Amino acid sequence: MKKVITGITAFLILTGCIKEKSSDRLLAEPDKNEHLIAENALKINKDKNTIRERFSPPQGYEWIEEKPDSFGYFIENFKLKPYGSQILKYNGTPISTQHLHEAVFDIDTGSKDLQQCADAAIRMRAEYLYKSKKFDEIKFHFTSGDLLSWNDYKNGTRAFVSGNSVSFRKTAHFDDSYQNFRNYLDLIFNYAGTISLNKETKPVTKSSDLKTGDILITPGSPGHIVFISGVCQNKKGQRLFLLSEGFTPAQSVHVLSNPFNPDCTPWYDLDVTAAETKTARYFFKPTNFRSF
Repeated sequence: MKKVITGITAFLILTGCIKEKSSDRLLAEPDKNEHLIAENALKINKDKNTIRERFSPPQGYEWIEEKPDSFGYFIENFKLKPYGSQILKYNGTPISTQHLHEAVFDIDTGSKDLQQCADAAIRMRAEYLYKSKKFDEIKFHFTSGDLLSWNDYKNGTRAFVSGNSVSFRKTAHFDDSYQNFRNYLDLIFNYAGTISLNKETKPVTKSSDLKTGDILITPGSPGHIVFISGVCQNKKGQRLFLLSEGFTPAQSVHVLSNPFNPDCTPWYDLDVTAAETKTARYFFKPTNFRSF
């Protein structure tokens, strides 16, 4: 559960991510020995430090090329921590489950229990827009429906909550520093979640349209999100996908392994029309793919 700012009501603080051991969609952990088999199933270039360089597609598949200025390119070429890095909580301690991921993104989690699952997707999207200087596009809704943009925040606008209502007033000086951008994101993480992100994204109705950066989401409280972090394709047009996530409590953004298909891990075969989709730590029912 996200930490609550004093005065906020339950209407506004609907958590965007699952609570550990509280959802029937959490999957039981597979035998840890399965990971030992999966580890050698496909070549992983352990000395490489981006998703695209580290993970080789299965035989007969090739990486789909992304435009250099795209969100997909940003994710696939985002720096990773050294192979074997642990998933760490926001307080710097490792989580108990360390055998269901294949990579850890080299990005901070913050020092508070804020950057959970929906927030990890928001973080990646916001960092892409910030780096690309697409500042006008950096804007996210609170679960309440209220919208706060980075442009407004850097110009001093702040949110004030009273009961179930949110108002905005300019109370700070202009500050477009990266640290202030992180302050803005922490505010978004506290008030946004799976419900708001589901509303501000568009449904993907064809599997052939899935691309890196798209999300698989269960909106709710609890809810969950994973995001596509790589796509490969064979000559028949069949595609496989890498999936990444954040989790509760706030922890390192990481690339998931695929314990259901050790011969193909960490790649997943995804279908937007599937009744449900199982990922390493959660299953989504119904399957709900969406795009920014």
